[in-house]
Amino acid sequence: MFDVVSFGSAVIDIFVGTDLSEKKNFISYPVGAKILIKDLKFDIGGGGTNTAVAFSRFSLRTGCICKIGSGEQENDILKLLKKEKVIFLGKQEKEKSGYSIILDSKEKSRTILTYKGINDEISLDDTEKFKTKWLYYSSLLGQSFQTQIKLANSLKKQGAKLAFNPSSYLIKSKNILPLLKLSDILILNKQEAQMLTKKKQNLLTELHKLTKGIVVVTDKDKKIQAYDGKKKYSLMPHKIKVVERTGAGDAFASGFVAGQIANKTIQQSLVLALKESESVIRHFGAKNNLLKMRLK
Repeated sequence: MFDVVSFGSAVIDIFVGTDLSEKKNFISYPVGAKILIKDLKFDIGGGGTNTAVAFSRFSLRTGCICKIGSGEQENDILKLLKKEKVIFLGKQEKEKSGYSIILDSKEKSRTILTYKGINDEISLDDTEKFKTKWLYYSSLLGQSFQTQIKLANSLKKQGAKLAFNPSSYLIKSKNILPLLKLSDILILNKQEAQMLTKKKQNLLTELHKLTKGIVVVTDKDKKIQAYDGKKKYSLMPHKIKVVERTGAGDAFASGFVAGQIANKTIQQSLVLALKESESVIRHFGAKNNLLKMRLK
């Protein structure tokens, strides 16, 4: 029996650092120009592996459902999961894996170009049978999204709980209501919350109408808010030096869910989530500075 199984993407992250500055919320690359890369790094990312490693470092028995290719870099994903004591419940095939190119600005913000590859081609036949107390879903499209719905319906009947962290592209392209109705925890940033509710105000109450579970809304370095249908909670992030923001959302979400798995209060879970995300953005890489502690 797993404490939690994370179902999401596994990708190779390519970090591209330049001296380009942001202008009016854009990082502009002039057409026809040759731009020198200041820094180039490779790492393993994706919502599935990021959160699985985070859960495991909280000493939770963790599984990970994802699909990867069979190259040398893809084998590094399996080695990482094994090293982090995460049980791989997905499948490896001779196809193209997922890749993300992270374009960092001088101000430490970033734009991410993602190639999903076979991440969006996961069927129920690609997953091993398992039992778990919690499911954690990050965004997948295509066949994988349909598999997430089928698996959630099946495991919810067995008593499992579901945490869901949909991205903006998933909200735009899919009807996610079937998963929202099954979710015990829904975590979004403010932009995603507005996109989902089509509202600018009262986001917590509007989101709660869709899911009936705990809703959490982050807003970068502004107030974090949560609502369980009875009481509203909030927490302010600290002013810290940001090295790289990639993985902050996954770290926050997994920290909050881990707190709930360990029977902490909502406020305590927010504090743990913030601590986890702020630890990650102080260093390069989505996993390199995840917290290690025993919650149970």
